[in-house]
Amino acid sequence: MRHEMVSTLRPLLAAEASAEAHAAGMEPSDLEQAVWLRLLERLEADRPLADPQEWLRRAVRLEVRRGRRSARLELPYRGDPADDTRPGPEQQALLAARRRALHAAVRRLPGRCPRLMAALLSPQDLTYREIAGELGISQGSLGPERSKCLGCLRRLLAAEVAALEPRG
Repeated sequence: MRHEMVSTLRPLLAAEASAEAHAAGMEPSDLEQAVWLRLLERLEADRPLADPQEWLRRAVRLEVRRGRRSARLELPYRGDPADDTRPGPEQQALLAARRRALHAAVRRLPGRCPRLMAALLSPQDLTYREIAGELGISQGSLGPERSKCLGCLRRLLAAEVAALEPRG
């Protein structure tokens, strides 16, 4: 494309694009860019322009119609956008694996600890009164018993993690 043609057509294209773009819901700069691309494609195909100004006006109108058609086909979201705060499949799988490992470790605890920890980890979110009634122990002894069981669980898991770590 010759420099003279660009210098001649630039003000006309800017005026046409700003006049047509907003009515079509487009940005004038996007419209200008699309028309420049059309002009380059045409010149690459070795098809000279008889009347460059007239061609430019037609190209602007053609791109505006194309933009309107595209806008009709694009549908906006209804309501709120999709919730992307939820964990993805990989995070869900890792969380499920951790949960299974925790429950397996809880089952290996000594004495009343497996039943107490299972009650504390229950998805039903039981109160201390309900847990004490279920286990047949006093509500006041739940705190110390829980501390003892958590200490056992901590030692058990620390030993397992240490065994899994690579040694070098």
